[in-house]
Parts: sequence; structure tokens; C-alpha cells
Amino acid sequence: MPTNLPKYGVARPLLAGLVLAALALWLRHGVLEAGLLPRDCTAADAPALACLFKQAFVHSFLDQRIGWVSLAAGVLAFVRASRGLAWAGWLCGVAGLVLYSYDPAAVGALLALLVLVRPHQQHGQGQGEAGEQPGDRLRVGRLA
Repeated sequence: MPTNLPKYGVARPLLAGLVLAALALWLRHGVLEAGLLPRDCTAADAPALACLFKQAFVHSFLDQRIGWVSLAAGVLAFVRASRGLAWAGWLCGVAGLVLYSYDPAAVGALLALLVLVRPHQQHGQGQGEAGEQPGDRLRVGRLA
């Protein structure tokens, strides 16, 4: 039985994750590790904008910060069923997997992805509202 990926909401998160993973790989290998950013930002002639970018980029994965952000966003998204937090957890998790934050980023990304692939609630049909009950199709009358 074939699976309809767009129906289950998997296509958009996977495409966004793929694009972000490519960008993170390019930043990691093509910019940072290739030496395109200045090595010594304390020098007087060091470009300020490049040094600011390098400092922010390196600090994002020191102490696995981007992974911990992904984990926090993923847990909150899972608990609160928040799609906004889920997107943040998913994208930070994908970047964290590329940028040296494997453990917390993997868990955060997976929790966020579980929220992103859930079916959307349609027009206020959600928790606390009356909808179709399990016995409605059985045509069993109520006793009272």
C-alpha cells in the first residue's frame, strides 16, 4: 500500500531539513573548516563583520548549544503540540546534527518531527469540543 507523503505532512519538513542540512554542511566544510573566515580576529586589520559572524557561528555549537535549543524546543513542542516550536526544534536539530551537537539535537529533532507530521486540526475541531463519538456509527440508541 503506497504512502501519500504530502497527505501526512512529511514533505515540507523533510525538504526544509534537507535545505538546512546542505546550508549547514556548506558553512561547516566550505567556510569554517576551509579557512575562509579570518583565523585571528584580534588583529587590527581583521574584518569586523567576518569576525562577528565567525564568533556567533562557533558559539552556536560550543557546548552543544544548538542541540540543547533543539531539545528544549522539541520537548516543549511535543508537550504543547505547538507547530512553531516544532519547526524551531526540527531546524535547530538538523543544524545541530551537522554542527557537532549530535545527542541533544537528534532527540529534539525527532520530537519536533513527531509534532510536524501530525494531521492539522481543522477549524477548531480539537480538544474539549464535541465531535463524532466512537459509538455514533453503531446506531445504538441511548438508554436514558
